[in-house]
Amino acid sequence: MTGENEDKAKSSMLKNLWQALRHPNKKYALGSLLSVGFVAGVIFWGGFNWSMEITNTEEFCISCHEMEQNVYREYKQTIHYSNRTGVRATCPDCHVPKTWIHKIARKIKASNEVYHKILGTIDTREKFEAKRLELAENVWKVMEETDSRECRNCHNFEFMDFPSQQKRSRESHDGAIATGMTCINCHKGIAHELPAGVTSEGGAATFGHKSK
Repeated sequence: MTGENEDKAKSSMLKNLWQALRHPNKKYALGSLLSVGFVAGVIFWGGFNWSMEITNTEEFCISCHEMEQNVYREYKQTIHYSNRTGVRATCPDCHVPKTWIHKIARKIKASNEVYHKILGTIDTREKFEAKRLELAENVWKVMEETDSRECRNCHNFEFMDFPSQQKRSRESHDGAIATGMTCINCHKGIAHELPAGVTSEGGAATFGHKSK
């Protein structure tokens, strides 16, 4: 008898559950909907932010051989990679905005990079070199438009100790402040090789070959 009672209880419980699902009480239905929506929202937002953070790592950036074999290897030879203070600026530090709205805009634009990855636009060294000037100019243009925003995450005129700088640097920075110049105007090629035909004279990148 005990077994039959248990079966009846289980059957009754299932019927009640099915009935509740088919004809939910308005009060409980709203509460359930809000609860499910809240949990789903938390899961979605957590997953979204997790994916954002994963794509903001240097490991993710160089997972594409186009980056690892070209600009990353160049960057490893610069002061941004290894220096006396041990402070390293990684790929996302320089190329991904920290503020949320600008970061989302950058991620949307990055979808174009995925498209060209699929096409194999720069999948060889030769293709990359042929596109280097165009790619560099695109980055320089963005940095000029944003007043070198990502550079200023670490470098800021307001925090510089000008007396401790070398005379040339001090004069260049004073001039930049006076004329409204931005970091990238003088510091092209500081982390990656300059494109063919572009040389660095007096700190600023110029087009054309240097005279010997």
